[in-house]
Amino acid sequence: MRERVALIAGPTASGKSDLAVQLALAAQDAGCPARIINADSAQVYRDLKVLSARPDAVEMRGVEHRLFGAWDGAEACSAAAWATAARREIADAHGAGMLPILVGGTGLYLRTLLDGIAPIPEIAAEVRMAVRALPVAEAHAALVREDPARAAMLHGNDSQRIARALEVVRSTGHPLGWWQQRREGGIGEEVALLPLVLLPDREWLYRRCDLRFARMMEDGAVEEVAALLARDLSPDLPVMHAIGVPEIAGWLQGQRDRAEAIVQGQQATRRYAKRQYTWFRNQPPADWQRVGQASDAQKQQITRILRTLRLT
Repeated sequence: MRERVALIAGPTASGKSDLAVQLALAAQDAGCPARIINADSAQVYRDLKVLSARPDAVEMRGVEHRLFGAWDGAEACSAAAWATAARREIADAHGAGMLPILVGGTGLYLRTLLDGIAPIPEIAAEVRMAVRALPVAEAHAALVREDPARAAMLHGNDSQRIARALEVVRSTGHPLGWWQQRREGGIGEEVALLPLVLLPDREWLYRRCDLRFARMMEDGAVEEVAALLARDLSPDLPVMHAIGVPEIAGWLQGQRDRAEAIVQGQQATRRYAKRQYTWFRNQPPADWQRVGQASDAQKQQITRILRTLRLT
């Protein structure tokens, strides 16, 4: 029998954290203690408690939470690093006789954990510098010659992905697709996954995003960004690109007024939610259960998971 792992996924502001706690409490009431494991790329940073909407002690309702605020903002948390930590937390939960419940909306994190990561060797520094110095049109033309299959998959202006594909083929001698077929370290075949994806009404979701960001501005987000700026961290770090950080930083640095920072932060949140919504609607397997925001439908899915666990 493969060990069970529950998953509550979906776009930001869709209610994942609360539903994960409901599932954990229901499992506990049925005799199976549970542990919630973060799978959100912003909530891993201890510097972003407010801006990442990390659950507080009241919202956790006594349920054990792991990998929330586990990384300092000065250290980038890659998908591979998170997946390594998540595998360890899942194994620890199983060893303690607990149900691990993954909760989050970072598709890359989940895909890396379940499917593994391509074992691409470190890119030679001289190759990376040369590729990154190329204009995007020239880099794309080179990719058409050296990795036509990957070039056909990318938009001609997608400078980041074009550069990545080109540096891989030049540094390793193999195209990116060759490496991706050799993914390793995934646990998808080792566990019995019990997934539930929240896909609420979009207009409801966008209103929730707007209200939440406005509330964050009153509840400590400004102080969080001020503290980050005071640390003088590299602007390339992920924590400095988290939604709300550039917008609030611009206001604090006199580049925009407060009202404009709120509008821009709300827009960034909605755009992120839209990208996540599209990903979770189309990318996960068709047999991953999808459900809207109706409480009855969510309760039915929790009951289904408990039945799968033979707890009801």
